[in-house]
Amino acid sequence: MMQDDAPRASPDALLGQAEREGRGKLRLFLGAAPGVGKTYAMLQAARAARAGGRDVLVGIVETHGRADTEAMLAELELLPRLFIPYKGRLVAEFDIDAALKRRPSLLLVDEYAHSNVEGSRHPKRWQDVAECLKAGIDVWTTMNVQHVTSLNDVVQRITGVRVRETVPDTTLEVADEIVLVDLPSDELIRRLAEGKVYVEDTAIRATQNFFKPSNLTALRELALRQVAAQVDSDLVERMQGGAIEGPWAAGERLLVCLGPDRQAERLVREGKRLAERLDAPWFAVTIERPGQVLDQAAAGRLDAALQLAKSLGAETQSLVAADLPAELLRFARFENVTQIVVGKARGRRLRLPFAEGNLADAIVRRAKGVSVLVLTESEAPPARRWRWPELGGWPGYVSALASVATATALGTLLVRFVPLPNVSMFYLLAVLVPALLYGIWPAVAASFLSFAAYNFFFIDPTGTFTVARPHEVLSLGVFLIIAVTMSAVAGQAREQMSASARRTRASRRLYEFTRTLSALPDAGAVADAAAGEINAATGRAVAILRPDGADLAIAAAWPPDDRLGVPARTAARWAFEHGEPAGAGTGTLPASGWFFLPLSVEGGKVGVLGVERPPEAPPLDAEIRTLLSALAEQTAAALHRALLSTEVRTVRTAAETERVRNILLASISHDFRTPLASILGAATALIDYRERLDAEARDDLLAQVRDEARHLDQMVRNLLSMTRLEAGALEINRNWVDAGEMLNRLADQARRRGATQRFALDVPREPVLVFADGTLLDQAVGNVVANAVKHGGPEATIALSCRAEEGGVTILVRDDGPGVPAALRDHVFEKFTRLRTSSADGGDSAGLGLAITRGIVDAHGGTVELLPDDPAAPGGAAFRIHLPNEPDTGS
Repeated sequence: MMQDDAPRASPDALLGQAEREGRGKLRLFLGAAPGVGKTYAMLQAARAARAGGRDVLVGIVETHGRADTEAMLAELELLPRLFIPYKGRLVAEFDIDAALKRRPSLLLVDEYAHSNVEGSRHPKRWQDVAECLKAGIDVWTTMNVQHVTSLNDVVQRITGVRVRETVPDTTLEVADEIVLVDLPSDELIRRLAEGKVYVEDTAIRATQNFFKPSNLTALRELALRQVAAQVDSDLVERMQGGAIEGPWAAGERLLVCLGPDRQAERLVREGKRLAERLDAPWFAVTIERPGQVLDQAAAGRLDAALQLAKSLGAETQSLVAADLPAELLRFARFENVTQIVVGKARGRRLRLPFAEGNLADAIVRRAKGVSVLVLTESEAPPARRWRWPELGGWPGYVSALASVATATALGTLLVRFVPLPNVSMFYLLAVLVPALLYGIWPAVAASFLSFAAYNFFFIDPTGTFTVARPHEVLSLGVFLIIAVTMSAVAGQAREQMSASARRTRASRRLYEFTRTLSALPDAGAVADAAAGEINAATGRAVAILRPDGADLAIAAAWPPDDRLGVPARTAARWAFEHGEPAGAGTGTLPASGWFFLPLSVEGGKVGVLGVERPPEAPPLDAEIRTLLSALAEQTAAALHRALLSTEVRTVRTAAETERVRNILLASISHDFRTPLASILGAATALIDYRERLDAEARDDLLAQVRDEARHLDQMVRNLLSMTRLEAGALEINRNWVDAGEMLNRLADQARRRGATQRFALDVPREPVLVFADGTLLDQAVGNVVANAVKHGGPEATIALSCRAEEGGVTILVRDDGPGVPAALRDHVFEKFTRLRTSSADGGDSAGLGLAITRGIVDAHGGTVELLPDDPAAPGGAAFRIHLPNEPDTGS
């Protein structure tokens, strides 16, 4: 079974290793200056890899005319370059698409920091490399140290030359291996003079400027430091991922231990100076016991020291443990720390459990394989006047007195009837009651009261504080020690329980806060909810500001307020622009009256969170700051999610609008093209052949023009009707309409338009009257009939019938064609629903007819439905329209 203190792998390290799985490996050949042989070394290693059986492809290599480098390319496969036109000439670049298609095991890409010509997929070559790595291809590349972004200013100061092409430091962090290619300065200058780096004129100028011995020496040191830092970072990650404890002194790493005393900030500054001298990363760590509660002054000092350490580049951590030295040393081993800096006060000693002395002594005694630097105060602390500790309120002491009195009364009563050998047990219970209810000091008071009462009432001679027998003195002393110890332990347990309850409440509040925000639909609702929750958690006014053009605007505030003073707005802008806290309690605009935290997410910032700090209010303590940071992170994540959700909805709406527009344009162009072609053909014939056409032919062509024009008019009316229906502006002019006469008219109209189907009408002799708009009803039923003609087939039979029933009129349109596919039956009345198997319309139509029918019928207060298939007569489609026939029905 694994023990609790067994070393465990770091989740961050394991996550980093998991992210590397599935992508290619990057090897970077790093040099201090041009000409050291980076490309040559890369090609030499590539030839060895090819000889070992690897599939090697040269993506792009710049030889700069060097014969020895060109000779190394002889046996390697070269990827043809991509020529991109730029300012009237063709520029040869790396062809990333061809490399991805070829997908070699190993790809060589020279000059990692190269800027691609305009028109390339990526502006920088390191971005091409990143895409190849993501595709699972191993890449080897080359670069000089002066191209690292963070070293750009340093290189300029050393050489006087500003390097324009740089790569972010993060791109070096993803390198799985860095190979340092180095040459002594004298050897590099000799190669330069021999023309192996630049041509003669360029070499002379380079020797006089960049390639000075002092410059080259400084650049070599930068390159060595860069590689050492990368190796150290890789070592720590591998140790943490493998749960291997340090320290491994491959590189210096510093830990500064901070406490809530006066020398905390001095320790931070000393640690910073030591880290600079060692050129080492460093940590600032504070540690407390469970349940420990600091007073306001101590908490303020500790928080100020941590903020100072963070501003000076330290990584800060807050640890909680009962055994302070053990936890600090465990953290030091986990982070591969080689040196620990700890303070030691003069003139007083901080006692630890098991009499280990103060913290510095305990760390020195237990440390193994790590150096410990103990800093003492420069002078003895000033004498302090004695102050009584905070003893709590009077209810605790009343409880202590009542508990002791109860124990005395109970003991006196029982002794009369039962010979008890030891009444002191009752007094121990009397100590526990105030300890659990009110804390340590009432329990200590109960201990001394119990001691006195036990002596006065139960130790011979009773009624006095005199002790007659010597062994009773020992018993009383042991009782007092046990009582005081119990009171201290019970009181500490109560304080720990209270601290645990506070942390539980904070965790629950954070959980409820996160759950509340995750259910909100938009950024405005998230900001309002977050402002209210943070106000309830801190008890102070809260404001959330979000970008609005070039400025920040208040998105939510609680209590509701839409105004902030100029100093507060200035602090908010600074926090947003710099991504750091600003305002009250910080080093930036502390007089603004507000404390602002940036709401940052991966890829940017979504706003700032502000908490008011009035002049009379105490500063925000470390616990509140920690809670605010957690709430700010959750608020930022929720706002980012809401903004992304809004963008997704906007994109989806735009895509759907574009899709509908394209469908409508395509359908209208198709539907309009056929009648327009007929009209154009008939009109052309009438114009070109009017002398040769007889009267019957002319009448036929004119009738064709008229019928196709009516067809176009019908389609335009459909579009206008759909527009009015969706806008709620359809005007209905009701009157009595004969449904039977309407069906006869629609059948004749279909025949005149070329319908070859057989129409079977079942219409009563007496009028079937319906109270409706005649024009709209013609359009609604005509769309159903046109749908039957279009999809029923040229040999189909279309049955039209109408019946007067109680409460209305029912119209039935049925055909015996192929019917409606099952997948479309639930969507036939939706816009743009089309049956693509029909040959009558070329497989395309607007898909608006039945949607318009449903809209018109609904506007009349009726219903339209596609009837289920009839098992006795399979096939075909049947539509039933029911309309009311009461004058006061409908709109």
